[in-house]
Amino acid sequence: MAGITLEQAEAKLTLWLAAEEKLATSQSYTIGEGDSRRTLTRADLAEVRRAVEYWDQKVKELTRDARGRGRTRYAVLPR
Repeated sequence: MAGITLEQAEAKLTLWLAAEEKLATSQSYTIGEGDSRRTLTRADLAEVRRAVEYWDQKVKELTRDARGRGRTRYAVLPR
């Protein structure tokens, strides 16, 4: 994703963290018994966690770049 800003990445991370919080307590439920039993799964918690990890890494990367730590710098000391 070229051109994404730190603010956008932070917003996405916040969104995915909220989704993870909601899914952690109520990811799926079952209705009925026997042959009429049905299970509904709201979303894939593992996929949400992967998105959280991705956006967390992106925020860290953009923060590091904003501070100038994304580049190697050399200093020449006088003798």
